[in-house]
Amino acid sequence: MLFREENLPQEIKSIVTNLPFRMGNVNCYLVSTGQGFVLIDTGSLSGEAVLDKELERAGCQPGELNLILLTHGDFDHIGNAAHLREKFHTRIAMHKADSVMAENGDMFGSRQKANNILTKKLVPFFFGFNKKHRFSPDLFVDEGDNLVDFGLEAKVLHLPGHSKGSIGVLMASGDLFCGDLLESSKRPSLNSLIDDLEDAKNSLEKLKSLDIKMVYPGHGKPFEMASFLKSVS
Repeated sequence: MLFREENLPQEIKSIVTNLPFRMGNVNCYLVSTGQGFVLIDTGSLSGEAVLDKELERAGCQPGELNLILLTHGDFDHIGNAAHLREKFHTRIAMHKADSVMAENGDMFGSRQKANNILTKKLVPFFFGFNKKHRFSPDLFVDEGDNLVDFGLEAKVLHLPGHSKGSIGVLMASGDLFCGDLLESSKRPSLNSLIDDLEDAKNSLEKLKSLDIKMVYPGHGKPFEMASFLKSVS
């Protein structure tokens, strides 16, 4: 059984924060569950003040954030995780394959490409992800894990392609948080930054087999899955 029938209210709040050096923006998603909150991704360090303000505005107080769930280990998605864990007394979850990115500050730790020394040095500099922002996840999630114990009527999907440890979160309502597998900065599409194209294609095929209504990407506006599938068919 994919979901336990808890009939929990699930309200999604999109929080958009800017990336440094005018590199665009990134989405975080705060889900109100009726039993607290779950935050999906935390943006880059440059968005800390905005994220704090939006969580406060939503009524999320320390002790009420049940889980921080990271779709993958890129610095623009995990930047504020350690800060929020301390502030809200909560736990951080992500896929084990991407944990090296958070623990060692190595955005290419679970990737095949861009493994040159210069790139490894420059990327943390641009995103400001130094030792004090690094962390070890409190728990690991993987394909099929049910999140109802955190108040979220949803399951985890393993969606490698952008990185080895990329995941999605599929809610019982049919809403999908896809991380950076898909994007809609210009139009809904496969992310332009793909590490393993074969993995990405397999992940997309997995999504095609599921009952997905709306997709909430890491970058760009939400879109209807049906419309996207028509455009790529």
